[in-house]
Amino acid sequence: MTVVGGGTSSAGLIARVKNILLTPKTEWEVIDAEPTTIKDLYIGYAVILAAIPALSSFIGGQLFGFGAMGIHFKPPLIGSLVTAIVTYALSLVGVGLLGLVINALAPSFDGVKDQVKAFKVAIYSMTAAWVAGILGLVPMIAMLGVLAGLYGLYLLYLGLPRLMKAPEEKTLGYTIVTIIVAIVLNLVVGMVAAAVTAPLMLSSSVFGANSAAGGTLSLPGVGSVDVGKMEKAAKEMESAAKQMQAASGTVAAGGTPAGVVAPDVLQTLLPAALPNGFARTEVSSMAANVGGLGGTHAEGVYNKGDARISLEVTDIGAAGAMMGAVRVNSNKQTADGYEKIGQVNGRMTTEEYNRSSNSGKYGVLVASRYMVEADGNGVTIEDLKAAVGAVPLSRLEALSKG
Repeated sequence: MTVVGGGTSSAGLIARVKNILLTPKTEWEVIDAEPTTIKDLYIGYAVILAAIPALSSFIGGQLFGFGAMGIHFKPPLIGSLVTAIVTYALSLVGVGLLGLVINALAPSFDGVKDQVKAFKVAIYSMTAAWVAGILGLVPMIAMLGVLAGLYGLYLLYLGLPRLMKAPEEKTLGYTIVTIIVAIVLNLVVGMVAAAVTAPLMLSSSVFGANSAAGGTLSLPGVGSVDVGKMEKAAKEMESAAKQMQAASGTVAAGGTPAGVVAPDVLQTLLPAALPNGFARTEVSSMAANVGGLGGTHAEGVYNKGDARISLEVTDIGAAGAMMGAVRVNSNKQTADGYEKIGQVNGRMTTEEYNRSSNSGKYGVLVASRYMVEADGNGVTIEDLKAAVGAVPLSRLEALSKG
């Protein structure tokens, strides 16, 4: 089964991922014998899977935000988008540098230098970490991805002697030195990403079972992933990667990213007033496009005395394909309130409320690409649900088809 070169297929991609994770010893033998090039390894595998952590973190941050110790932060759209693009690009650079290191170290451990095989080891050993990046869709469980990273070390340990022909007694040392170099590379990549994205973030004004054909992968205590839909998402990510390579025809007139609803159209969906006496005092919209990947956003601010509601509509376009494969169910109760994620009328919803401060938020994901969210202070959860209900969700669904 050839995944890369010639004609990459989503079925082949899914099968390779499944085999390298479940039967790595035999799969490394298959990989060792496959004819390919470094270019094909990137285009047919790395550029697709490496997008999972970046896109998941971007989507999860926009849907749920990040929080710890009672502090909640929802990153700005543009900053998050730039972070996703930079992280994605640097991860591809990082795995390439790792491949060069693996090749350079081979003679030191009585191995045989082979640059293509070194890149095979570097790229395929990243599979577990890249796939586990989907946990970034729900930031509160994203740290579980560390376990996948540890499994990636095991994949590296199995792949090095097979492909680089290092003797068994030298494998452990070869692996340890490679890991140390990888850690240093990750630190450098992280610092570069932070240096590039931090100024923009700070300056922003907006503070079971599975198979190749289908099935469901369960995440205990969280939800499930539809493998069939993930295959469809893989196709869309592959297409997006090719569009980004072409770097043309991805931005519509007026600077709006292609494939998303124009920001002024989203703005028209925000009502002039909300139920329960909230009047709109401010409205704005914007588009963000970086490297062919983009989104649009509209926000209205509504007041009633000291009470305030921010109502937002965001279109994340093709990046939302991944969300259609995921079903999350979570329920957390505290002395002062609760947090819930689940399905209502077939749509993913997020609900959070603090009774002590009379503050919270309520959001609905529409057509796996539009997030409609109300965030307020001095309000009831019914006020927030009514605010989201004031946006014509059926019209958003129609826009996704049209």
